[in-house]
Amino acid sequence: MGNELGDFLRSRRARVRPEAAGLPTYGERRRVEGLRREEVALLAGVSVPYYVRLEQGRAGNVSEEVVDAVARALGLDETERAHLHALARPVRARRAGAPAQRVRPTLRRLLDAMGDTPAFVLGRRTELLAYNRMTALLFWRPLADTNCARLVFLDEHFRSLYPDWADKARETVAFLRLDAGRHPEDRRLAALVGELSVKSANFRRLWARHDVKERSAGRTRFRHPLVGELVLDYDSLRPADDPDQVLVTYLPEPGSPSEEALRFLRAQLSGPASSASSSEGLR
Repeated sequence: MGNELGDFLRSRRARVRPEAAGLPTYGERRRVEGLRREEVALLAGVSVPYYVRLEQGRAGNVSEEVVDAVARALGLDETERAHLHALARPVRARRAGAPAQRVRPTLRRLLDAMGDTPAFVLGRRTELLAYNRMTALLFWRPLADTNCARLVFLDEHFRSLYPDWADKARETVAFLRLDAGRHPEDRRLAALVGELSVKSANFRRLWARHDVKERSAGRTRFRHPLVGELVLDYDSLRPADDPDQVLVTYLPEPGSPSEEALRFLRAQLSGPASSASSSEGLR
């Protein structure tokens, strides 16, 4: 995917104003947006030639101390700092031919048990590995395509589900970019990014920003074809045996119209709730 490290560093220093970093400007006209490479090197306590090589991806074995110093100089948050470490010090043992992810049976039973709650397991490349039938009811269509990024950017039905689609799109790309940093040699991920870049101008624009964001917790609004607007809080948990999987749940505020709407959707099930593979859908 090219010089991901250099692209990320340039995007981060472009957003830092010199005065915010404690550097004098004396009213000078600057030809670059944000910090110069020389200024990042000064703030990080490394030589300018070394930082230039770092941006060019030619610095070799970069120490944790240097990565942390550059992260501090650029004012990176915790997620961005971890992403910078992944880019600067990649784990070479990761290979494109890694085995397919599998959801363990106990986690599938947990999806079954959450009969009133939309819940699913998201894997590498935003692939939907497993979900319960409330998820299919919430999305209101068979989930034949297993990749959430592809659904968000290329599927008009999914786009119509999100009144705040622009926020959903940014979150999806930032999560995918984080995965790319953890798995730089993943050919399937590179192919997905290439496909979405060709088919979606919105994806191309957001991917070029190099933003990263961990999927943890937040609130999402849905515009459901049957029950109207839903406001749901999501939370995420990672299984200890596979940190590249994440269990996502959607919950309404107790006593809210959204809780009543989910209860109505639950009544639409024509049998016991059962967890599904991504090849199954709303039945």
